[in-house]
Amino acid sequence: LVDEYAPLIFVNNADYKTAQIFTLAHELVHIFVNQPGLSKLEDLHWTGEQTEEACNHMAAEFLVPESELTQRWPSARKAVDPYRDLARHFKVSTVVAARRALDCQLIPRSLFFEYYEENKARDASKTTQGESGRGGDFWKNQHWRLGALLGAAVSRAVKEGRLSYREAYNLTGLKGDTFAKMPEEMGFVL
Repeated sequence: LVDEYAPLIFVNNADYKTAQIFTLAHELVHIFVNQPGLSKLEDLHWTGEQTEEACNHMAAEFLVPESELTQRWPSARKAVDPYRDLARHFKVSTVVAARRALDCQLIPRSLFFEYYEENKARDASKTTQGESGRGGDFWKNQHWRLGALLGAAVSRAVKEGRLSYREAYNLTGLKGDTFAKMPEEMGFVL
């Protein structure tokens, strides 16, 4: 049983794995300092709110320790893409690596924000061209993840009133219109 006062951590499945890791670290810091809050990785500009700033800083330090970063920086900066080099080493996104370089005063603020804006534009371009880069075809992934047998059984039980939508959403991880489209998209008939 879950204590009604137990903290809940929500990590966006649509985010890149590196973004999920940062969010998880950030939210764990909230638990450690016993302060509520939500993390938004896309808002890497410090919020001005002390708890959020502290959680961002501690999560970043946990994932990319300053001492290790400053030790690695001289070789990383010689790479074609120093932030990618750091990102691979620390298992974080290139933007988090660049932000840590800024925080540790290894690069100027203007260079970080130039890189950040370029990254944002590149991601937006991929999305508009249909290249989200986030795991391929959603419904093929659901077919593999859930399987047609479970998907059909859950959908049928909801249709027959033997299972609530809430229970079905919990079982499948799909909600609303996405759940409603599941039978057709996954290719089974009820």
